[in-house]
Amino acid sequence: PAAPRPHFLCYICKEYVEDLAKIPKSFLQEANVTLIVIGQSSYHHIEPFCKLTGYSHEIYVDPEREIYKRLGMKRGEEIASSGQSPHVKSNLLSGSLQSLWRAVTGPLFDFQGDPAQQGGILILGPGNNIHFIHRDRNRLDHKPINSVLQLVGVQHVNFTNRPSVIHV
Repeated sequence: PAAPRPHFLCYICKEYVEDLAKIPKSFLQEANVTLIVIGQSSYHHIEPFCKLTGYSHEIYVDPEREIYKRLGMKRGEEIASSGQSPHVKSNLLSGSLQSLWRAVTGPLFDFQGDPAQQGGILILGPGNNIHFIHRDRNRLDHKPINSVLQLVGVQHVNFTNRPSVIHV
């Protein structure tokens, strides 16, 4: 799966990528899957963002947002009932304050991309075949990660910090 998503300062993007970081590399290797995140910032922000989120899979940047445009990713927020994303843990106030704090205290003070740019998730390959695409309509319109992993044969991942209960 590829996820053109991160506006590196957006708390929603950060929390989504924190969950992507929890996917064990062994799960991806067993299914012969490569996970790629594409951000819309400068490459200077990759290392601090990966340290912040714990993300160690592939990550690229597209500061001009050419990939976003080519894939038809939306700009602006569509008002739609998206429900609560299972990957967003912060509320609007605390998340926004955290994002602002990271912006003003970061080594390179800038806002790292277009906050109106929406992302999405794709399943690609082999070759240029697109098997699945979800274009976010707004910041909370995420496809749950496990539903996408299931489409490519990757094991279910527990994204909560709670231990799993196994019923026997």
